[in-house]
Amino acid sequence: MLLIVGLGNPGPQYEGNRHNIGFKLVEAIADAHRFSPWQMQAKFEAEVCEGQLKTPDGASVKAILAKPQTYMNLSGKSVGAIMRKHYLQPSDIVVFHDEIDMALGRFRMATGRSAAGHNGIRSIYALASTEVRRGRMGVGHPGEKGAVKAAVLADFHPDERPAVNALVKACVDALPFLVAGTNDERYQTEVMRLAPAPKGDPRKPPPDEVDK
Repeated sequence: MLLIVGLGNPGPQYEGNRHNIGFKLVEAIADAHRFSPWQMQAKFEAEVCEGQLKTPDGASVKAILAKPQTYMNLSGKSVGAIMRKHYLQPSDIVVFHDEIDMALGRFRMATGRSAAGHNGIRSIYALASTEVRRGRMGVGHPGEKGAVKAAVLADFHPDERPAVNALVKACVDALPFLVAGTNDERYQTEVMRLAPAPKGDPRKPPPDEVDK
């Protein structure tokens, strides 16, 4: 079984935020692969749905998608609860989240690396495991440390949305390589092939948002 977690904050006011790109990704997976309807499960403090995903050789793997409803900073409560209930190993868990230290549209997989100040990942490390697989989705950096909180809780600028949508689609289309579970670097390479994005400087300020 594979658990794919998208990080974000619950509620319509956060839906378009940079911090919610993980939610956007798991919702796209559910739609593309006709998973069961999303249901709130209080025991996990998360919305979850289930379905089947394919490996590159066509084998089916049962998958659970989850959107923790604890707010970002307590995401580990949900991940840890689902992990324990289904007797999952860290290698069975993939967490998709926003990454401010990567330029918009860039993508990297990681395992066992520092949380780098991401409170959702920090919570998962504390309450679930430090060895979960992570899909780091680049959203860019506002340029100053003091501006980070406001930036991740702001919506993507209209000019940024095509790159975001392309990245999400590529992450969905390349899923068989992720599901195989043997080479996350191959998945990363395929995502970037499908949605190439310049490396750029993640600290370059986003477009002027007065017309957002």
